[in-house]
Amino acid sequence: MNYLIKYSPEMIIKSRPVRKSLAKQLRRNLGKQLGRLSQDIDVQGGWDHIEVILPANHEYLQPQVEQVLASTQGICFFGRVRVHKVESLEEIFKHTLPAFQNRLAGKTFAVRCRRIGTHAFNSMEVEKFVGSGLIQQTEAAGVNLSQPDITVKLEIRNDALYVVEENRPGLSGFPLGTQDGVLSLVSGGFDSSVSTYLTMRRGLITHFCFFNLGGKAHEVAVKEVALYLWMRFGSTHPVKFITVPFEGVVAEILEKVDNSQMGVVLKRMMLRAASRVAQKLNLEAVVTGESIAQVSSQTLANLSVIDKVTDVLTLRPLAIMEKQDIVDIARKIGTEEFSAVIPEYCGVISVKPTTRARMHKIEKQESRIDFSILDKALANSVRESIHKLDLDRGSYNGDIRIAAQLKPDDIVLDIRHPDEEEQHPLIVPGNTVEKLPFYKLNSRFPEKPGEAAYLLYCGKGIMSKLHASYLRDEGFKNVGVYLPQ
Repeated sequence: MNYLIKYSPEMIIKSRPVRKSLAKQLRRNLGKQLGRLSQDIDVQGGWDHIEVILPANHEYLQPQVEQVLASTQGICFFGRVRVHKVESLEEIFKHTLPAFQNRLAGKTFAVRCRRIGTHAFNSMEVEKFVGSGLIQQTEAAGVNLSQPDITVKLEIRNDALYVVEENRPGLSGFPLGTQDGVLSLVSGGFDSSVSTYLTMRRGLITHFCFFNLGGKAHEVAVKEVALYLWMRFGSTHPVKFITVPFEGVVAEILEKVDNSQMGVVLKRMMLRAASRVAQKLNLEAVVTGESIAQVSSQTLANLSVIDKVTDVLTLRPLAIMEKQDIVDIARKIGTEEFSAVIPEYCGVISVKPTTRARMHKIEKQESRIDFSILDKALANSVRESIHKLDLDRGSYNGDIRIAAQLKPDDIVLDIRHPDEEEQHPLIVPGNTVEKLPFYKLNSRFPEKPGEAAYLLYCGKGIMSKLHASYLRDEGFKNVGVYLPQ
């Protein structure tokens, strides 16, 4: 089984050297991700396409391969294809019929053929010949060239026929790594998760910056979202996760700033801090999940005042999006479930917040603030590689059991996202496996019997170790990590 991948439209319109560079990066990204599944998967590139060759003895990897292709930037669409050597119209029909014989029953269809190379026939002749044969040898309802129920897609490249069994859309955009790095401000909610995804989709290497207002539980919840986004859409490139303890800054604002101005001042303080983090990491821009007029601090007047706090470019991918559109994207990319259960940590709540901040008034408010508190927050920030989150901190070193082999009474808690769990069910003969997605773990684990031994499983061990550490800190001693070889 092979996959025929077509580049995103924006790649195609680039100049020849730029297009070649973008395609090379896309092949590199696919090679890295698919190589994790099997070193036998081959990625071959061409001027207008990429072909992924999945050996017959590896076809059980089809769901994982298609998940990678659907989550990789730079792909407009990809088709699952069967490849055959052909020389004649009869051979083309012979290989097309088995793929569509059962699917066409009671359906209208149209044949579409694309050719590259020199042949004794043209594309229209292929379409007519194959279409006539399908009418005669299937129970199709007929041909409909304008609105068919099924499109029979064929592609002929020299002597190779590609019969497209199924076409699926990709992310489009630019391959990750072809654009500069940015720092995304993440809270774990719908907006920041979607804005982060959109920058990744655009090919930007996206690092994460989290302002902690809610303690360890909030930090764990946000790291869940960041890990999920990175593992699904960004794992070809290492990035940083920066945690900035912001409780002291919020306390200073609550004490020194007038109630109506608090929201704007807090956003300016966050943007100040994020800009300094971005500059330290040599990143070109800061990304936020703000949408115009969604809340009082996000009016045009207020955003204008907030932006003046820094010379670093601020990107707002959601600026003119409706809230429902944002939620729809969150649902599509798989972040809706855990964003929905993350508490709102607003930091400050104004009774009558200003919607038209004035620079001179904001500067007067900020003159009361002790900015050494912001310096201290940045000095105490923690910078971690996303793929090593917390592995060298807290209770990982010693008192958490990490087991490659299970004891008879161990209960495995599969905490993976339901989509991943469905694609790769965990079966452990002789032991009980329970499903409890990570975004429900912190609220549901306290209901578990204290005398049972629970081992968390997430595949790579990153998220399970993160949650095991948090649960141990909360006093649960009956938790460990299942990390099979």
